[in-house]
Amino acid sequence: MAKRFKVRLWLAGLVIALGALLVWLDPRGPQGTSIDPEAQAQEPGHVLENAEITLFGDNGNVLQSLKTPRLIHTPQQSETWTEEPEAVLYDNEDRQWLASADVGTLNTATQALLLSGSAQLIAPDEGWQLDTELLHYDGLNQHAWSETPVVLQQPPQQMSASRLDVWLNNSRVRLTDNVRGIHPPATQP
Repeated sequence: MAKRFKVRLWLAGLVIALGALLVWLDPRGPQGTSIDPEAQAQEPGHVLENAEITLFGDNGNVLQSLKTPRLIHTPQQSETWTEEPEAVLYDNEDRQWLASADVGTLNTATQALLLSGSAQLIAPDEGWQLDTELLHYDGLNQHAWSETPVVLQQPPQQMSASRLDVWLNNSRVRLTDNVRGIHPPATQP
């Protein structure tokens, strides 16, 4: 009887020791994994519905404001994605320029705005409208440009080109490559 008890005790100890060894060697056990900073940088920090964002310059003046039904901000990249953005851009004389598109991406660090899909820029004071598929805007220099075909119109006039630059501060527009226009003669009353 004592011999059986010793054998059982020895077998129980062996099973416990092997179990402990397997737990120590188990590759599926808890392992120290480091956080991938590149993957973490892709994670949104904020998702907002019906949001408004306003960006200010160094002197405290409003440079641009943006309204959107959906905003997703990724703080590690200083990037904000917007759905159907409606932006108000301000020049150095506080004139308002209206911009809109299907999708927008705003870099809050550089105040660069990228509008894509049916992008428009409207100068309400001057009465002209720009239509393109991809519009870039540098908020710090108040410079907008497009490297995709553009249509610039101030009814009844209309012009098209392959590339466009607009400087908001001095109301200057430059059309480049394949420029075409329709300029009906002025009618006399």
